[in-house]
Amino acid sequence: MDRGRPGSQHHVIVDRLGTPLAASVTDGNRHDVTQLLPLLDAIPRIRGQRGRPRHRPKRLFADRGYDYDVYRRLLWKRGIKPLIARRGIAHGSGLGRTRWVLERTFARLYQFKRLRIRYEHRADLHQGLLELACSIICLRRLRRSF
Repeated sequence: MDRGRPGSQHHVIVDRLGTPLAASVTDGNRHDVTQLLPLLDAIPRIRGQRGRPRHRPKRLFADRGYDYDVYRRLLWKRGIKPLIARRGIAHGSGLGRTRWVLERTFARLYQFKRLRIRYEHRADLHQGLLELACSIICLRRLRRSF
């Protein structure tokens, strides 16, 4: 880890209701956009109707940290429409209406003290705690729906 920014970052991809689909932990100094494609690949296939299950989103909403043309092209090749705010343009892109879903999920994750303050030295243990917290959020969501 570099001295520039100590700690770790949590990267989470959620559905439109805020249910975590995939999550990862990286060093604090790693750029967010480097985790975009691994998170998309980590989305599990969903069982349901007959035929091929959909495991990629139709659209991807993201903030200015993901505004790179290379990644926009890679998303288009995967059949995903990127709705990413542009850097250097004034606010008002309309992403605030959808971004609150992700911020609410992070607020739920950080209710777990072990994620808010990292005590583990090993990254695999912290990754396991992040996945456990995502599982608890999914379980609570299922309980509310029944």
